[in-house]
Amino acid sequence: MPTAFFANVAQGAAPETLQAVMDNLWLVIAGCLVFLMQAGFAFVEAGLTRAKNLANIMAKNLADMAIGVTMFFIVGYTIAYGSGGSKWLGGFGDLFFQDSADPDVLFDLSAGLTPATNFFFQVVFAATAVTIASGAMAERTKFTTYLVFAAVMTAVIYPVVVHWTWGGGWIAQMSIGDAVYSDFAGSTIVHLTGAVAAVVGAKMIGPRLGKYGPDGTPRAIPGHNIGYAVVGVLILWFGWFGFNAGSELAADVYLSFLAMNTLLAAAAGVLGATTIIWAKTGKADVAMAGNGALAGLVSITAPVGTVTPFWAFVIGLIGGVIVVFAVLAFDSIKIDDPVGAISVHGVCGIWGTLAIGLFAKYDDAFLGREDAGLIYGGGLDQLAMQFVMVAIVVAWVGVTSFMLFGVLRSTLGLRVDEEEEVMGLDVAEHGSAGYGLES
Repeated sequence: MPTAFFANVAQGAAPETLQAVMDNLWLVIAGCLVFLMQAGFAFVEAGLTRAKNLANIMAKNLADMAIGVTMFFIVGYTIAYGSGGSKWLGGFGDLFFQDSADPDVLFDLSAGLTPATNFFFQVVFAATAVTIASGAMAERTKFTTYLVFAAVMTAVIYPVVVHWTWGGGWIAQMSIGDAVYSDFAGSTIVHLTGAVAAVVGAKMIGPRLGKYGPDGTPRAIPGHNIGYAVVGVLILWFGWFGFNAGSELAADVYLSFLAMNTLLAAAAGVLGATTIIWAKTGKADVAMAGNGALAGLVSITAPVGTVTPFWAFVIGLIGGVIVVFAVLAFDSIKIDDPVGAISVHGVCGIWGTLAIGLFAKYDDAFLGREDAGLIYGGGLDQLAMQFVMVAIVVAWVGVTSFMLFGVLRSTLGLRVDEEEEVMGLDVAEHGSAGYGLES
């Protein structure tokens, strides 16, 4: 079957077949870009934490992809997209990708994207969702505990959110007036999902030793390599073109528009965060500037297909401003997030999702209408619908994450002991220092 298929394409196929081939090719390329983001996360997290935890950070990011792919293959994909399911869960015929592996389905271009293409593109999103929590829980979480968390997150918690939205489930079936939900590339579906799990985990595990003084005053624990962090940000920025433009799910004229909005928002995020932190501290903090870029990227992920370039820049700029205040706010309530992941992916994920209700000009294939945003006369319905989606996702992920971490606390335990934390997780959990030296 595959040989005949490729031979037919090579001999001159119909335009619609060639378009389908290009769509599938683009999604594989975009998926590779999103896969590369895992390296970006690894560098950001490693750079913003201490040298004695380098190997542990890298091990968790490697595990995110390995476990994420495995669990999404076994059960997550069918929960998200399996046919014959309900508005709550997908059908279970695609456990281990069994139904989709039928050659008559796997190589059929009549529906556009093949199942393998869809799986490849969606599974790297699943790995992204779980790795968001890695940085927030860094430097004190047991490795075995983290592995179980990653497995459950990619097998059940995240796929349910996907089914409710992109999979056509109950959120996708809701409406408020003329408004239906929109989240083009996942400000809420991917980023807020990961961030809610992260904030629950960080709170239940507790802060790092020495992070807060006896009076509760936060103490800075600087990362060990700002160069790693900036390289990681730039890798993520690059990969985000696949994240956002890939979510068009087709190789068409809109790709450059989506890439442009993504680029503008990230640049604006750097400017917004740098300006605020410079004004507050008198220093142009490089780590905060990097988080500003990520804040702009997360903020534009949902509205990227709905807003004009001007509003994309504004959304990113506001995201960069928000992230500074969010980082300081979480620090003040003793939620220790070494890399600012909760602020970047959670707070800015909410902002980006709600921004659709304010600034949406174009129909992104979710909205079903032009001028849905409040400033274009669309009224409050779209903003309300976006808020409802955010609330549902926060409730689902918050409750399930709390239950999961509660079980893990009672069984495996959540954090390493004090001696291991002081020694560093590289030696305590993996047997050798990340740099081959005591640090």
